Amino acid sequence: MKDTPQNTPTPQNTQATATPANKKTNLYRDTRGLNTQGVPFTEAVINGIAPGGGLYVPDNIPSLSLDEILQLAEMSYAQRAATVYKAFGVDLPADQVDALMSQAYGSNFDTEEICPITSLNANTHVLELWHGPTSAFKDMALQCLPKFFSASAQALQKRGQLDHNFLILVATSGDTGKAALEGFKDAEGVHIGVLYPADGVSDIQRKQMLTQTGENVFVWGVAGNFDDCQTGVKKVFGDEKFAEQLLGEHRVSLSSANSINWGRLLPQVVYYLSAYAELVHQGKLAAGDLLDVCVPTGNFGNILAAWYAKQMGAPIDMLFCASNENRVLTDFINTGSYHIVDREFVLTPSPSMDILVSSNLERQLFELTGRNAEKIRDWMDSLNTKGNFRIDQETFAAVRNTFAADSIDNASCLETIREVFQQHNYLLDPHTAVAYATAENLRGENPVLVVSTAHWAKFGNNVYRALHKLAPNEELPAEVAALTGCQLNDLIAKETNQHNIPAGLASLDSMPLRFNTTIESDTESIEKAVMDFLK
Repeated sequence: MKDTPQNTPTPQNTQATATPANKKTNLYRDTRGLNTQGVPFTEAVINGIAPGGGLYVPDNIPSLSLDEILQLAEMSYAQRAATVYKAFGVDLPADQVDALMSQAYGSNFDTEEICPITSLNANTHVLELWHGPTSAFKDMALQCLPKFFSASAQALQKRGQLDHNFLILVATSGDTGKAALEGFKDAEGVHIGVLYPADGVSDIQRKQMLTQTGENVFVWGVAGNFDDCQTGVKKVFGDEKFAEQLLGEHRVSLSSANSINWGRLLPQVVYYLSAYAELVHQGKLAAGDLLDVCVPTGNFGNILAAWYAKQMGAPIDMLFCASNENRVLTDFINTGSYHIVDREFVLTPSPSMDILVSSNLERQLFELTGRNAEKIRDWMDSLNTKGNFRIDQETFAAVRNTFAADSIDNASCLETIREVFQQHNYLLDPHTAVAYATAENLRGENPVLVVSTAHWAKFGNNVYRALHKLAPNEELPAEVAALTGCQLNDLIAKETNQHNIPAGLASLDSMPLRFNTTIESDTESIEKAVMDFLK
């Protein structure tokens, strides 16, 4: 869910030959119109971001018939993902795409369904995206991206377009960091460093990162909030002298695993197409019935993926954007004005959404303006220099035609967790609670797919507050506050009879903490930390 541009030199002679078994190779251009010659999928994944700061988008969005979408239900999830990738014309052999997807979506998930759907009633369906190794929806993309990143690097090396290794540098508000670390650990030719707000993640999230195994990984706490982390990392990516130093001294180039990388976004498109097929297959929707989708989002990547699935042919009607008290996206969708000047950054029970600069919104606006790069350049420049921008009326009308938005305050978030448990014996994490409450506020006649982005046990402190009617910032009872995150989860499990805590979360207390470094968020501090890591 986080966003960090990169300054990787663009490989030369990048025209790729389409693999006959796939559809014609799709090329990618950037949202700011500075990349006049398109690049294939492999290069877009390696680069992460286009030269000049724009985000890669495909020249062509493939179209699937309703029958083709429904046929996904007859396949394994890995086969579904491979089908979508081939439709996008990735420049890798079809059999390699199949093999990589089988590696990405297999026994590393705790269910063969990969992302099962739980229906709370006939009109509310919960898409569970947290059955991967880190118990967060980021696994859906970050068990996939590293495999395609390595395959892309190898393909470019064979073409003589690449002669160095990579450092993946990630800013995270909690879940992306652990998922990226797990996905890239011990990957050949890749180092990965993660920066997180030192006081802005849950105990479980912190321990997940600090206990990460792998010889090619490092984690830094950063003094400040997530936007400080993200801004600092962006500046590192924009430092050309530092890029030259990395390449000269270590034969390493920076790249990104954040949601600005198309290789992160495309796997998310898959699960929306898959979910529609599943709902029809299970008899919960009739073929062709419209479905609304409600997504808790901070960086806009997850909901953008649903928009792409809609463009491909999924019968999705409205997209509900669910915000917490950091309601910059809700305000934008409701007014057409994106404004962060003097906007308070609020710490909420749903920290992965505590974001003010939503990087993937740039892609969405590019698409809704009819791919008008000049408008995007002007708006992004205004955001960077003035802290705000306002879109034109035609684009605003396009936004309102597909999106609706609401924000849920901290108290309502916790109340939702308690009420859903009482009504359905189902525990939501705080991010999913924000989505559920938003869906209830915005729903019309269509059934709603509520996107569940994390297992409740990642945020046990606020789940405990919710169940015991404590205020969002109220101190936990002393005996509860003294518990570790794992111990608190055990207590909640006993109280609720919800004994489904994933093994990766339950074992954290017994694992050694490998990283204990906290740094400042300025460019110099981050660059020094990176160089020390590589040495």
